[in-house]
Amino acid sequence: MATSICRTLKYFQPITCQNIKYAVSLLDVRLPQPVFVPIRSKKRYFIPPAVNVKTQPEQEAKARAAGVVVRQQYIERPINISCTAGIFDPYVPPEGDARLSTLSKEGLKQRTEQLRQSAASQLSFRKIKDHDPDFSTKAFPELAQQIFIDAHAALTQFNKEKLHSLVTERCYPEMVRGNRYKTLRWRFIESLEPPRVVHARCPDMISKGNLYGQVTLRIHSRQTLAIYDRFGRLMLGDEDEPRDVLEYLVMERHLVNPYGRWRLHGKIVPAWAPPKDPIIKTVMIPGPKLKPEDEFENLNYQIPKPKAVQWYK
Repeated sequence: MATSICRTLKYFQPITCQNIKYAVSLLDVRLPQPVFVPIRSKKRYFIPPAVNVKTQPEQEAKARAAGVVVRQQYIERPINISCTAGIFDPYVPPEGDARLSTLSKEGLKQRTEQLRQSAASQLSFRKIKDHDPDFSTKAFPELAQQIFIDAHAALTQFNKEKLHSLVTERCYPEMVRGNRYKTLRWRFIESLEPPRVVHARCPDMISKGNLYGQVTLRIHSRQTLAIYDRFGRLMLGDEDEPRDVLEYLVMERHLVNPYGRWRLHGKIVPAWAPPKDPIIKTVMIPGPKLKPEDEFENLNYQIPKPKAVQWYK
């Protein structure tokens, strides 16, 4: 009985499909095309934990059993051996720049600290001369001052290639940070005092024989500086107003590298240094809230005057 019913259904199926197609063609009815509507599923705030998930040691053991070699991943921090990461035993500038009398208590402390630092500097000078025979404490300050001038000139011109050859990889981001969309105008006018070497150290990194030479110089000069924002408005300084600047610069060289050169590594700012001038920023002054039917010209709105900026000298 079941076999006869199946045969009957198979016989009527092609006849029924032909009748439906013939009826549709007579009525000239077009069937609608299927439309796919994207539906967002319900957002799950809690994702249940996975079941039967193998841990990493189990996966590695299964891979070794299958003959697959799993490469070991090393989490390493890249380092740069062409320069050090900071200033080793930084020089402590005396308060008042050695203007205190040696007979006073403060002046006696400064003199004692200078003698202690100069004794260690003499040993560093010997190590530097062993790797750099042309090094001299008399001729080096002029070379370092010229490197300082060329580095700041390249910074104002945004010459990255030349700046990399004059400053270390540690000093480069400190000089270019925050200078995007700004215009720098810097000029070296003259030296008020001859530059001189005040400090020297020879730290080593990674291994005992990998020496670096760090020499600190005292430069007292007259400079001009002006910084403009991206709108061309003055933010800091003045191009026509020269100022006396006292700086302690640190020069560094990789002594073991035969192709190494002296480059600007950093600057030491003493704790007793006066505060810097505040930066004048360009801000948007909020105006009145207009309704759709109002016009700005009909309100007779007066822009408030900006407050005076206090300058520290």
